[in-house]
Amino acid sequence: MASKYYVVWEGRSTGIFTDWNTCKKQVDGFAGAKYKSFKTHKEAEAAFDGNPGYSRKKKENGKQKSPSKSTLPTLDGEQVYKVSAAIKIFTDGACNPNPGKAGSGIAIYRNNIISDLWYGIYNPAGTNNTAELNALHQALMMSKLELESGNSVAVFCDSKYSIQCVTQWASGWEKKGWKKGGSEIKNLEIIKEMHGLYQSIKEKIDVFHVNGHVGVEGNELADRMSILAIEKQEENFCVYREKIDIEKILLMRAG
Repeated sequence: MASKYYVVWEGRSTGIFTDWNTCKKQVDGFAGAKYKSFKTHKEAEAAFDGNPGYSRKKKENGKQKSPSKSTLPTLDGEQVYKVSAAIKIFTDGACNPNPGKAGSGIAIYRNNIISDLWYGIYNPAGTNNTAELNALHQALMMSKLELESGNSVAVFCDSKYSIQCVTQWASGWEKKGWKKGGSEIKNLEIIKEMHGLYQSIKEKIDVFHVNGHVGVEGNELADRMSILAIEKQEENFCVYREKIDIEKILLMRAG
C-alpha cells in the first residue's frame, strides 16, 4: 500500500492520489489549491467525502456545498506500477451488444510480474455493468484469500460505476434500507454481496480506477479474458490454462 495518501480538493484534478509527484502536478501553480496528506486510505477517503472532522466543504452561491462523491482519481500505467502492493488484480467485463452476451476477466500480477489469468461468468443476457461487477466481485474474493495469506493487495478496475457502487454508494443505500430515492437500484443483489465483502477487507486493500484501452497491460489482459469468456461461453470462472504469452494474448480480439 502507499505510505501516504494525498487528497486534492481544489486542483487541476481532484481526488485521492498515492504519490506526492502526482499530487504536486495537480496543485503546483493552481490558484486556490487545497490539498493535504493522510497516513491511511480510510482517513483520506473520509476527508475527501466531507467527513465533518475535516474542513472540506466549500461555498457556492452563498450556501455550503458538500463535496462531490462522483470524483474518482484515475491511475496511469506508471502510477499502477509504483503502487507497492505485492498482489495486483486487474478486472474487466465485456458485453456485445449491450445488453447481450457478457463475460468477465481478471489478470493477477505478483510483484509486478503476470501470474494468472481468469475468465468466465458468461451470461447470454447480461450487460456491461453486470460483467464489470462480476469481475470486481471475483477480485474481492481473491483479495480476501491473498490477505489471509499475508499478502498486500491492490485492485484495478476500469469501471467507475462498479467501484463507486461498492466503495461509496452502497453504504448510503444500506442506511436507507437499500433504497435510492424513488428509483430502482440496479444489480442490487450482487452489490449487496460485494458490499459486505468489501466492508470486511476495506482497511487492508486499495481499489483503484484505471482507464480501459490506454495500454495498461493488466487491464488489457483482463479485457481479452472477458472476450474469451464470451467466445467460449464459459459460465464458470476458471483459470487460463495455456502459456501466458502476453504478445499473443494482446493480439486477441479486444472488448
